[in-house]
Amino acid sequence: MRVSVSNYRGCLIGGGAADARAYGIRDKSKDLISDNTQMAIFTVDGLIWADDRAIRRGVYAYIPCLFYAYQKWYYTQTGNLADKDYDFILNGEILDWEELFARRGTGETSMTALAGSIKNKYGTLKNRVNSSKGCGSVMRVAPIGLYFWKNDEMAFNIGMESGALTHGHIDAILSTGYYAAFVADIIAGAELGEAAVAARTRLMEREGHETVSALIGGAIDLATSGAPVLKAMEEIGEGYTADEAVALAVFVCLRYMDDFDGAVLAATSFGGNTDSIAPIVGSALGARYGLDVIPQKWIAKLELQDLLAHGADLLLERVDIEDIS
Repeated sequence: MRVSVSNYRGCLIGGGAADARAYGIRDKSKDLISDNTQMAIFTVDGLIWADDRAIRRGVYAYIPCLFYAYQKWYYTQTGNLADKDYDFILNGEILDWEELFARRGTGETSMTALAGSIKNKYGTLKNRVNSSKGCGSVMRVAPIGLYFWKNDEMAFNIGMESGALTHGHIDAILSTGYYAAFVADIIAGAELGEAAVAARTRLMEREGHETVSALIGGAIDLATSGAPVLKAMEEIGEGYTADEAVALAVFVCLRYMDDFDGAVLAATSFGGNTDSIAPIVGSALGARYGLDVIPQKWIAKLELQDLLAHGADLLLERVDIEDIS
C-alpha cells in the first residue's frame, strides 16, 4: 500500500514538473506550470472545501465544491466572476498565491463552459454543457484519485462528474473517470499494469465505453508488444481528445515504468499534444514511485512546488488511513 507523503507529493509535483517540461517556459530561473497544473491545484481546493463542509454540515457536496473551485480558477484567469452572485468564492487561502493569477495557455473549452455556467447551473452527466471531447477535463483530476484511493468506484464516479462540468462528450467524461480511478488504484498498491487494467474494468461497466475502452486496451497491448515508441504513439493518436490523451499516457507509463525522465521525454517528444500528455504521465508515475524518481533539479526550479506539496499534504490529512509512512 503506497499511502505516503512521498507518493502524494510525487503525484502532484510529478504532474507539475512534467507539465513544466512540456510547457517549456522559464521566468526568473523558475520552470513555469501551465493551466493544466493550475486546475489540478484548484481540484485540491475543491476537495478540501467539500471535506471541510462535510465536517461542519455532515453532507458531502463534491461536485458543487469542485465547480466553485474551478470558478475561482476562472476568476484568476479573467479577473471577472462568471456570475455576480459567485462573489463568495473570493475567500480562501488559495487566492493568496499570486502566481495562480498568471494566464497560462488557458484551455478555451473549460473557460467557455465556466463562463456560461451561471445561476448555479453547470454541466452534469444528464445535462451536458457542450459536446467537447477535449482532454482539458483529464489533467486536473489526479487529486480525485488521491482523495478516493480506498474506493476506485467513487474515484471513477466523481472523476466523471467533474469532467462533465466543462466537457460534455461521453468519451471525455469516461476518460476523466478512468484516469481518476487509475490514480486511486496506484495509491491503493496496484502496479501500473494492474491499475491500468483495473480502471479499464470499471470503465467497461459504463454505458458508451466502447470507444474509450478499445483505445486504452490497445494502448495496454502496445506497451508490451515491443513496438517502437513513436510508431506506437502515432498509432494510438495525437492526444488532443481525452480518450487519446489518456491512452497515450497509459502507454508511456507502462512502457517506461520507473523511468520518470524517459517517460517525460517520450511524452514531450512525439508530434502530438505533448502539453497535455506529459502532466498525465508525470502524475501517475509520481503517484506510483514517489518524489525520489523526479529529478531534484526539476523540483527545485518548479514554480509553486511548495503549493503543490502543501496541497498533497492537505489531501493526505483527509484520507482515512491507519498508517502513514
